[in-house]
Amino acid sequence: MLIGIDASRATAAQPTGTEIYSRELIRALLALDDRNRYRLYTREHIAPDFFALDGIRHSRFAVRAMPFPRGWTHVRLAFEMLTRAPDVLWVPAHVLPLIQPRRAFVTIHDLGQVHFPDAHPPLQRAYHNWAIWWNARAATHLFADSESTRDDLVQYFRVSPERISVVYPAYDARLYQPIRDAAVIEKVRAKYRLSQDYVLTIGTIQPRKNYVRLIQALGKLQIANCELVIVGKRGWLYDSILERAQSPHHRSPITLLDYVPASDLPALFSGARVFAFPSLYEGFGLPILEAHACGTPVVCSMTSSLPEAAGDAALFFDPFDVDAIAGALERAWSDDALRAKLIARGLENVKRFSWEVSAHQVLHAFMETKDKGRRPPSPNG
Repeated sequence: MLIGIDASRATAAQPTGTEIYSRELIRALLALDDRNRYRLYTREHIAPDFFALDGIRHSRFAVRAMPFPRGWTHVRLAFEMLTRAPDVLWVPAHVLPLIQPRRAFVTIHDLGQVHFPDAHPPLQRAYHNWAIWWNARAATHLFADSESTRDDLVQYFRVSPERISVVYPAYDARLYQPIRDAAVIEKVRAKYRLSQDYVLTIGTIQPRKNYVRLIQALGKLQIANCELVIVGKRGWLYDSILERAQSPHHRSPITLLDYVPASDLPALFSGARVFAFPSLYEGFGLPILEAHACGTPVVCSMTSSLPEAAGDAALFFDPFDVDAIAGALERAWSDDALRAKLIARGLENVKRFSWEVSAHQVLHAFMETKDKGRRPPSPNG
């Protein structure tokens, strides 16, 4: 069987959540499956060994680079599906093209624009809603990052639960580990000019990440020199957030680091006294796993999928309640017994997640439909 994968997001130079998901799950799938052939569609030419890690044989997959100026998915990839369609197409991080083979799969990462429409520009919101509607209508089967996202698809887009598989993201266990060498942590701390102790948070700067309330909560803490470090590229509607973060009137310093390469993140996590994830809504919450894997205590929102990701290894708070956020930060910062418990539970929690397990689930769905050869039912089943 020839399996085609839209790998256009997986090759991003500065990958974030969905791009990391695409890259790592594609690599895990290639390492796992020795029965099928793969064709990876990219927007640009990439290094020959980009996906061929850990002994993956090049003979099992080919990269099809298809440069195109605009409308790559619905024009260039759609044309490829019309003229040279694989047996199966999977889109792990975007939307299915307008033309696809008889068996088409897509991953839905979140429905944030449904829950918080005002946190998205109108055109962006309209496109996201259309993309999910189209995916629900066109796909043979859908993968969701969490039970929360699956339930949203059922409720808001009337997708039959039988057409959705929950495939959790994972983390890079080779990279994300506790850094025990103080010199390594100090080198990264000096590189970014950080304080000795800090609260770390990671995510694109946009309203849904709830950074304004996190900053307000920081101002309520009775802790001297408690620096907040925000790692994230600028997203939509970021102006008011940056204005608040850059105000000179904060009791404690706030540092904005923009994008940080993955090679520095384990030391940033390990050097943080607390990792905070105050998001209003997430399809999963990958940074929680990365923090747990590095042995960092986690405080996070009790909303959407975050309890699924964090398990019993976080202090949860209501993300709309500034006092609750401040209380969780205070406890995780000051209570050494609680900190030790959260660290131990976090290191145990990450054992539940593996890209290999996720790849098994994806491959099982591909093979299960092998002999059906039919178009999907309507979105409501």
